[in-house]
Amino acid sequence: MQNIGKTDKIVRYVLAAVFFSLFIILKGDSRYLALIGFIPLATAAAGVCPLYIPFGINTIKHKENIEKYSDRMSDKA
Repeated sequence: MQNIGKTDKIVRYVLAAVFFSLFIILKGDSRYLALIGFIPLATAAAGVCPLYIPFGINTIKHKENIEKYSDRMSDKA
């Protein structure tokens, strides 16, 4: 079940881009800090944040939930 809304996804994609740009900017071994960018990229692409699950956080707006549910129901029919 997804728990990341549209705004949260956009923020995560931007954050991933910022981290990946550090790979170009930084020198030496500190460049590999840019690999942290894979975390927000993966969570945004999957639509699920594992840290949100134990706390019950869901940033999907109610309207988005209804649209996703109705899409699933129409696919089953």
